[in-house]
Formats: sequence, C-alpha cells, structure tokens
Amino acid sequence: MIAGLALVGLVIATAVLSFAWTPKSPTHVVIPDRFVGPGQRGYLLGSDQFGRDVLSMLMVGARNTLFVGIVAVGIAAGLGVPLGGLAALRRGSAEELVMRGSDVMLAFPALLLAILFAAVFRPGTLTAMVAIGLAFTPVFARLVRGAGLQVMAQDYVTAARTFGSSPSGIFWRHLLPNVANVLIVQATVAFALAILAEAALSYLGLGTQPPTPSWGRMLNEAQNYLSRSALLALWPGLSIALSVLGFNLLGDGLRDLLDPKLQPRESQIRGGLN
Repeated sequence: MIAGLALVGLVIATAVLSFAWTPKSPTHVVIPDRFVGPGQRGYLLGSDQFGRDVLSMLMVGARNTLFVGIVAVGIAAGLGVPLGGLAALRRGSAEELVMRGSDVMLAFPALLLAILFAAVFRPGTLTAMVAIGLAFTPVFARLVRGAGLQVMAQDYVTAARTFGSSPSGIFWRHLLPNVANVLIVQATVAFALAILAEAALSYLGLGTQPPTPSWGRMLNEAQNYLSRSALLALWPGLSIALSVLGFNLLGDGLRDLLDPKLQPRESQIRGGLN
C-alpha cells in the first residue's frame, strides 16, 4: 500500500505542480530543437519531433489523465450506486430491470462504447469521460446491489422498516455507509482502468485532442520515430504503467485494510506460521 500511495502521490503532485510551473510551454514548437536528447539545451527529458519539451507534456498529461479518471469514476459511481441501491431496496421488477440493463451495458467495452460515441458525437475529452463512465456504471451497480442485499438482511434494517423508515432513509443511513468500504476500493481499481482506457482512446485519436498533451497521443506520435528516438515512447508508456500500478497497489492495500473478512484470515495465517 505504501508503494501505491507513493506512486499515486507522485502523479497527483506532478499534476498539481503543472498548474503553477512547467519547465517550458508544453505546446511551444521549436523546430531547430527537434529530437534533443535528455539533459541537453534545457530539456530534462529531451524534446519530440516538433521540439516540444517532453517533461512539460508529461506533467500536463498527468493533469489531463487525473481529470478524466475523476470525472469518469464520478459518473460511474453517480449512476451505478443509486441503481444498485434501488435494486437492493426494491427487489422484484426493479432489480430485474437494473440487472438486465447492467448485462447489456457490460456487453459493450469502454473502448467500443467510446468509438460509438465518437461516431455520433465528435471525439474529445468529454466523449471519452462519458463513455468510460457509462462503461463502468454496471460494475458499481452490481457491487452495491450484491453488498446491499447482505445489509438488507440484517436485523437492524428489519427493525428500521418496522418503525416506518422510508427506502431513501434506509439507503442513506444503513445501506450506503455499510458498502462505502467496497466502493472506495472499487473506485481506485476503476481509476486505474480509466487511465488505461483514456490512454487507449487518445492513442486512437478518440480521446483528448491536440494541442492538449495526452500520454496516449504521445505514444501514438512516438511510434513513427522509434528508430530516431525510442525515449519518446518510453516516457509516456512508463507514466501510464506507473500510474496504473500505483492505483492497483493502492486498491489492494485499501481492500486489505477495509475488508474485515480478510483480517481474521491473515491472523490465522500468521498464527500458523508462528
């Protein structure tokens, strides 16, 4: 978990710093400085085929990546949590409708859904965020519904119903607080997947559009110059890999910390080893 926090903290710090400072303008083209090596002429990580500073582009790209991830996960949770809660509270036809709708949505991967959106609307950051968010909505809905059914079977929920608590009151007072832990873990995992999805969409030209820097588009542009400067592909690829790794490690650490079912098991394992 510590490694995950360190990597995620590094990405967040880089994104925040980019609002106040970057070594150079990430969109400034200097043709005479094309393919400058790292550490030369003031370019810490070198320059690309247009003479733009790679480090500055990576820093602004981190900001864009986090923004897309936050909005996409926010859309997924904002739609999926109420739908999952409705399925757990109402059961019957409402549950069946939500679950069958989730099955239909799960049949469309985020990338395919984004391509569909790009065909109807114009490609861009907003299109990518909405497509990724909608693709992840069924995951949150199923998670809340599954965990919510366990909460609804508890005696204190039965007592609350007996004393006339409304479904919305049960949702806010009992169901949501008890599934918050699994939602936090799922949000970190979904964030990692959103980073990958955004990078893939930008690589295909369906995500963030020029001149805004994007790690995925940096990879796409670098593939034509691998023989000239392989580092152009290394830096954005490494940024994506470390970001995804960081959020995955953070999610695993939060799961171990917040899931009470894992703690007795770990105690038994340690006791057996001793």
